[in-house]
Amino acid sequence: MTDNELKGIFERGLFKGAINFEQPLSAYTSLKIGGPVEIMVFPEDLTSLKNVLITAYREKIPIFVLGAGTNLLVRDGGVHGIAVSLKAFKNIEVIQNIKRVAPHLSYQKGSDDFTGLFVEAGVPLGSVINFMKGKGYSGIEELAGIPGTFGGAVYMNAGAFHKEMKDVIVSVALMKPDGSIVIVGRDELTFTYRSSNIPAHTVILSANIALKRDIPENVALRVNEYLKEKRQSQPIGAPSAGCVFKNPEGHSAGRLIEAAGCKGMRAGDIEVNSLHANYFINKGSATCKDFIHLMDIVIKRVEKHSGITLEPEIKIVGRDD
Repeated sequence: MTDNELKGIFERGLFKGAINFEQPLSAYTSLKIGGPVEIMVFPEDLTSLKNVLITAYREKIPIFVLGAGTNLLVRDGGVHGIAVSLKAFKNIEVIQNIKRVAPHLSYQKGSDDFTGLFVEAGVPLGSVINFMKGKGYSGIEELAGIPGTFGGAVYMNAGAFHKEMKDVIVSVALMKPDGSIVIVGRDELTFTYRSSNIPAHTVILSANIALKRDIPENVALRVNEYLKEKRQSQPIGAPSAGCVFKNPEGHSAGRLIEAAGCKGMRAGDIEVNSLHANYFINKGSATCKDFIHLMDIVIKRVEKHSGITLEPEIKIVGRDD
């Protein structure tokens, strides 16, 4: 796909939103690392998103959804293809009759204690938590403080304190590469640790979630408690991509890294955090090369110390210089 082809979509009124070229992804990721993406689009409605997907599919141009750029490491050579931002898709609506859309959920039967939310993919996860606090809806307070968008949280099955997105998902709306929309029920979805079977070539548009009614003050109290605990143990607000490695079965990756003596280790401007060793912090002008080099060092030291091989949790995209 050429610049002119995408510009033609815009000029013919087939796309509403911004289209930028050769945008440095370091400006759009929480790590502040990453080379340019060839094309970056900010569709404002479903029709615009559909037209971009169809055009890219026809021209065999790869697409990835950027989200909020958290849990993402972009290589220094940048990304070939199109990055899609869904930040305009930010609606949250209460589903008045959750039983109607989720009759298969056993805890719904004969109960009026549950309600539902329709949440679009571009809504920040923190905004969903705040909405719940205001309404007195309970179910994922444990996820407070996790950065990123709701769509990313669904795709990655975000979790904390033994609670995961899968615990509240009722259904997910997806747009396929041909622009068609499908609704996938919970019984068709498989969620595992920090992953799901949602096809990577589809775009998450929204999801319905089931929550329990509670007193707003109680929900707020729990949210604040989880946030307090996270602030004491995690470098919230620092330029990072969140947890770098998955927790091995029965172990904490952070504790394994700390036990191997890796806290404070550094490669260029990337440093293993002294508060939580599974966070790597950009201390200035770090590169992806620095980050991956430090990952390799940590993996080898942990393997030597404990015999356990750590696996990345962060998503790595792009090409080398």
